[in-house]
Amino acid sequence: MSLNKAKGQMYDWVSHVHTHLGGECSHKCQYCYVGRNRFGRPPRYTGEPRMIDHELTVDYGAGRTIFIEHMNDLFAEGVHDSWIYAILAHTCRYPKNEYVFQTKNPNRALTFHQYFPAKSTIGTTIESDINYKEISRAPHPDRRIEGIRGFVVLGFKTFITIEPIMRFSPCFAQAIIDSHPDFVNIGADSKKSGLPEPTADEVRCFIYRLQEAKIVIRKKTNLERILSHATP
Repeated sequence: MSLNKAKGQMYDWVSHVHTHLGGECSHKCQYCYVGRNRFGRPPRYTGEPRMIDHELTVDYGAGRTIFIEHMNDLFAEGVHDSWIYAILAHTCRYPKNEYVFQTKNPNRALTFHQYFPAKSTIGTTIESDINYKEISRAPHPDRRIEGIRGFVVLGFKTFITIEPIMRFSPCFAQAIIDSHPDFVNIGADSKKSGLPEPTADEVRCFIYRLQEAKIVIRKKTNLERILSHATP
């Protein structure tokens, strides 16, 4: 088995991606699916979460920025503690890389904080501060914000990804600001999922407030679909 380059994968600041897990993420986000093609979802990403042991033999080398479990969520419900320990231990065997961990359950991730490799960046996805229960089974947005704040307190480099951005309350920007992430990624739905989206002006105002608070913004190219809409 070999490490995969991150060509076309989520973030342009990531050089490689790797996943040790199979099965479907228990969050079951309506807009988020993996590897779907005209034949449907690959068998590897169907069914209950499971560990694929031979992925623990992949050589991570050095000098890379590796997104771990880019096809799943390492800290979702259904992922056994023993799998998490094994995967984190795998990354720690290659300390000359930087590692990216993104989870919608950062509070669970906090319980493993001492096992992360030294060069870890921890992120969470918060599409909105409104809890759209019909769209995702992930932990409440407030819990995700709480978890990422915990990593900030521990001194980890952190980020928040707002993708796909959905309609939010007037308090959302301040909640992100109060979390003190190192940077924020913002993107839009690319899968025509019919999600409730903010207007172009609302997104511009939101970005302005974060930038005014000195938060680094990394806009995804798909955000232009919303921002390009002219104001009536």
